[in-house]
Amino acid sequence: MDTRTDDGAAADPAAPRTSPQLGALTETPITAALLRGALDLERTEHGLLPHRLPARARAQCADGQLAMASAQPSGVRLVLATRATVVELDVLPTKLAYPGVPPRPDGVYDLVVDGHRAGRATAAGGKVMTVDLATGATVTRPGPVATVRFAGLPADDKRVEIWLPHREVTELVALRTDAPVEPASDQGRKVWLHHGSSISHGSDADSPTTTWPALAAAGGGVELVNLGLGGSALLDPFTARAIRDTPADLISVKIGINLVNTDLMRLRAFVPAVHGFLDTIRDGHPDTPLLVVSPILCPIHEDTPGPCAPDFSDGKLRFRATGDPAERAAGKLTLTVIREELARLTAARAADDPHLHHLDGRDLYGEADYAELPLPDELHPDAATHRRIGERFAALAFGPGGPFGTGGA
Repeated sequence: MDTRTDDGAAADPAAPRTSPQLGALTETPITAALLRGALDLERTEHGLLPHRLPARARAQCADGQLAMASAQPSGVRLVLATRATVVELDVLPTKLAYPGVPPRPDGVYDLVVDGHRAGRATAAGGKVMTVDLATGATVTRPGPVATVRFAGLPADDKRVEIWLPHREVTELVALRTDAPVEPASDQGRKVWLHHGSSISHGSDADSPTTTWPALAAAGGGVELVNLGLGGSALLDPFTARAIRDTPADLISVKIGINLVNTDLMRLRAFVPAVHGFLDTIRDGHPDTPLLVVSPILCPIHEDTPGPCAPDFSDGKLRFRATGDPAERAAGKLTLTVIREELARLTAARAADDPHLHHLDGRDLYGEADYAELPLPDELHPDAATHRRIGERFAALAFGPGGPFGTGGA
């Protein structure tokens, strides 16, 4: 199967395209019916921008990190029923750049045909947003529309998915194919909605289908809605309301690391905030299996509070905890404290909520895993670790006896 990308702005993306081997390509309007994993679509001057939080939620917080994370389409994909052998997608990506850090690779578009990964492409061009890691200040320069092209697909009826780059804001400009497309069915699969931090967002996974939630969803045979929001899993009420209002058969929330590395709250505020977050979810999903997941191992914050700070002292980006362990006595949060509180809190609530479950994040990635697969920047898992976490979550959550598996859901 041939995959390639074409860089450059198209004078008229809607005009039919031809080649000596292929007939004309016809444009199909991109609508919500063709997309999975987005809670909102914003119309821009170029096309459609998927968001993973609704507009009302985004309007309640002016934080640039949250806005960027919500617009990065982790888990968002086009899902088509078609006989097309060629699919072209015009996109306007926004690349991220950090001063003093090597350029990040272009975001990956994964092609999945009838449930199997069948191709991979990237899109050059696009905007570039430069982010100052120390201050959070950003500067964006414009760039051209790019075309992602997949050819050589089988000419029979099939389900085609194009997963958008998990860490690259992507405006959808035009969709063209050499055969009609229509929305694909949900195949009767359950919808799993997951919320978490940059680790759930995808951090340093290879591609959008190899983030740990995407791998776990594939292993569990479910449709994913990924509300992993890099740097923004902060028990925000508007996020809880977004989860409350989103149809889902299974829900998980991974709580902890961002509360520590932003030094956002103390223990006194943390416990009621978790209760409130879960209460809001339960307002819309009173009987849905709900899994609370505590943080995976992160040695810099196990017993040292935040905030964390970037460190370039050895020429590479690493993160370090800047708090003082003695401050735990004053209520500062560490991962150890959060795990203890989440275990206690969920056990107490489960007495009246039989569909509430708890998973210690160290069962997904613990001390032995860190010795074998250390966190490259001391904070984020690499691609191999995403695969391990995804496989373990699938087994623990979706397997027999798990909260989402046989006998659990």
